[in-house]
Amino acid sequence: MAPAETLVTTTQAIPLLALLQALPLAGALALLAVRREAPAFALALATAGAELVLAIYLYLRLDQGSAALQLSERWSLSPALNYHAGVDGVAVIFILLTALLSLLVVIYGPVRRLRPVPRFLAVALACEATLMSLFTTLDLMWFVMLSAVELGLVGYLMGRWATSPGEELARQRYWEFMGTGLALLLAGTLLLGWNHAVTHAGHWSFDLTELASVPVDPALSSLTFFLLFYGLAIRTPLFPLHGWLPLVAEHGNVAVAPVFLLGLKVGIYGLVRFVFPLLPEAVDRWNVYVVAFAAAGIFYAALLALMQTNLRRLLAYAVVSHTSVLVIGLFSLGTAAFQGAVMLSANFGLAIAGLLFMTGCVYSRMRTTQLDKLGGLFDRLPIIGISFFIAGLSIVGMPGTPGFDAVHLMLEAAIARFGALVTIAAALGNVAAAAFLLWAFQRAFLAPASAEAAAKIPPATWPERVIAGVVILVLLGAGFYSEPWLQVTDAPLSALGARFGLGH
Repeated sequence: MAPAETLVTTTQAIPLLALLQALPLAGALALLAVRREAPAFALALATAGAELVLAIYLYLRLDQGSAALQLSERWSLSPALNYHAGVDGVAVIFILLTALLSLLVVIYGPVRRLRPVPRFLAVALACEATLMSLFTTLDLMWFVMLSAVELGLVGYLMGRWATSPGEELARQRYWEFMGTGLALLLAGTLLLGWNHAVTHAGHWSFDLTELASVPVDPALSSLTFFLLFYGLAIRTPLFPLHGWLPLVAEHGNVAVAPVFLLGLKVGIYGLVRFVFPLLPEAVDRWNVYVVAFAAAGIFYAALLALMQTNLRRLLAYAVVSHTSVLVIGLFSLGTAAFQGAVMLSANFGLAIAGLLFMTGCVYSRMRTTQLDKLGGLFDRLPIIGISFFIAGLSIVGMPGTPGFDAVHLMLEAAIARFGALVTIAAALGNVAAAAFLLWAFQRAFLAPASAEAAAKIPPATWPERVIAGVVILVLLGAGFYSEPWLQVTDAPLSALGARFGLGH
């Protein structure tokens, strides 16, 4: 079982976590009554800004020296399903990232003229509310139901504001894969609830603290692990379960839906929050096989990325390749591995969001993301180009970005767990990522273009400058000052690492 101290929850008088979930939801409902664009944008901006302030306050309230789940809120709803929320340093990292990216999405939407603007902003805030609930819930069934809501909202964003005639196929493939993932996730959750009922006189429960107290038979734990793992791996996405992503990236929404879906690694969070604490024996038993697929996925996706002529598809394969690196770190099973994986997940979330936002800015001018039709953009859009470049460097873990410390921790853990071969594969995957991302930057921004074509490209607007500037400042700030982000996750991940015999 998971260490007891990680499952003890401390309560609070003010329902801070409920406020985090309710504020964007209230903003979304209010926007349904707004018809004009300017008031809708002002309301959404105020709501998203207040949510970011609330997330920062949560970070300041957290006792970083404690491994316990803190600020607990619990309301009884039914015998088997109750509202139970709580956070630790890991959850706070994802909550801060959600609040920041949601604010950038709100700024980005009107820039791209995603009309009707009030409806778009309402859906964006609803996505934020759902994600906040996902990162605070301590009930596995709540997590599954909220995942269904989040995937539904993202699917609506992708289809309603798609930018390609092929969006029907992209939407179909999205629902096929996500529906399968949800079904697997639900099946694994029901098995854990049933296992609890068998040992507790028929009382079903999906609460993390209660499930962790019940031993799971080895055969059942393996089956449950694969159901939960595959359910989460589809949305992460991990090779070979990534087949939906290139189509969605090319034919769906350029930035907004992918930012919510890929910038926030709910799958990685679900593994750390539920799967690893509840099924440690199965994780330890099967981690080598997971890492083998991840290592293969690094080179498969990197090779395909180098073959792409469309910037959106190239970024899709970059996601698959880098996710494989992330999974190798996570399944190296130790405090350094977990810290590297969580930090890499947050770094990757912001960096890929930056790449997607900048790609959206390019698409709004060029009406294409075909690399052979781009070029000469840096002279007209220097801030967009610099943001794209720094986000790309952060993906590959260059010094001065938060990816550097994360990749270092991950490689250190991987070589201790699996030896040189897997570690070299992960390192070469980073080199390949540098190759195709720098190649994409060169083709899109530095390749020569005719003077006439370059002169027709409008300069960056002030909202685009704000988005690009925030991406640059946060990535460089977190890169040069990474200690606070490692410190906030140290206590809970040390406790989790100790369960696998690889703590500090």
